[in-house]
Amino acid sequence: MTFTDYRTLGRSGLVVSPLALGTMTFGAARWGSGEETSRAIFNAYVEAGGNFVDTADVYSSGRSETMLGTFIAERNLRDRIVLATKAGFAAGSGVQAGGNGAKPMTVALDGSLRRLKTDYVDLFWVHVWDGVTPAEELLQTMASFVRSGKIRYWGISNTPAWYVSKLATLASLRGLPGPIALQYFYSLANRDIEDEHVPLAAEFAMGILPWSPLAYGLLTGKYDRATVEAGAPRQGGLPREAAATEHVRPDDDKRLDGANPFGDTLFTERNWAIVDVLRRVADEAGETPARVALSWVCRRKGVTSTLMGVSRAEQVADNAAALGVMLSPEHQSALDTVSATDPRLIYSLVTPSLRQHVVFGGSTVKGWLE
Repeated sequence: MTFTDYRTLGRSGLVVSPLALGTMTFGAARWGSGEETSRAIFNAYVEAGGNFVDTADVYSSGRSETMLGTFIAERNLRDRIVLATKAGFAAGSGVQAGGNGAKPMTVALDGSLRRLKTDYVDLFWVHVWDGVTPAEELLQTMASFVRSGKIRYWGISNTPAWYVSKLATLASLRGLPGPIALQYFYSLANRDIEDEHVPLAAEFAMGILPWSPLAYGLLTGKYDRATVEAGAPRQGGLPREAAATEHVRPDDDKRLDGANPFGDTLFTERNWAIVDVLRRVADEAGETPARVALSWVCRRKGVTSTLMGVSRAEQVADNAAALGVMLSPEHQSALDTVSATDPRLIYSLVTPSLRQHVVFGGSTVKGWLE
């Protein structure tokens, strides 16, 4: 598999590469990439055949969009590039600076179009659920953007499954364009979306676009447990391996100092066990931990494309190499087992073995998607 093994994003006609270029590092202070480096990253990606580029209005306070718009325009690539941006997080101060209401979403989209130097985006993401805007209103807002020609398709990120399900159901019933894709944190270190969002995507034919498949750099193998737990000081704040991933906000660099920038959320006993198995599998396969971890995500059920965050142009080729990594059944099983979490009670009742005995009276029954 390569960048040019294109596929459609969900049940749509939007054709994308299996790895999408995340541009959160473009223009970010301290740990990000300046214009020259960002241009080199973008050029390396498109020259390798990649066509799916993802940004957001809050990345580097809009500088990511501005730089990306320039790079696309100066090479006359707008018709070739599948351009995605997002809105929802506060892009300034005040109650109208963010959220999913019609007013802030319209203001955000218009601002993104200006910075991107285009009159439409191919994919517009709801970056985060605001917890208050009715699904009916958000659906009408997104449908109006499609009708106006400002967006071609839309998707959902960082939102509860029940809310996305309501949006998709309403869209189907009302004959309106519904979401075609989901963008969520998904990696060996976090498989939360397998409970509800992966089945949701299958039910409504939406593609899944994982962000931070390397878990903020943890799965690159660059972190040393002894150093982290000793709390040894580092230079420069957020590590580049962690910074060059999706959905770490630029402002986080001001807070995430010290050898352990993630508190108790990333450097856990479970995650260190995952890293140990990942390193062993990588050594036995003759690959790097990062390539193995990225390959694992790219081949998960429902995943159409995966966001890669890079801080240097040469990392584009290294990420591309992960598409060619084929794990043996033994290695796949080892990674699946060490990264598995105990299912919540409601889902444990429908595990194959328990379902067989307590639901179907000892008989084996498989669903059509199993």
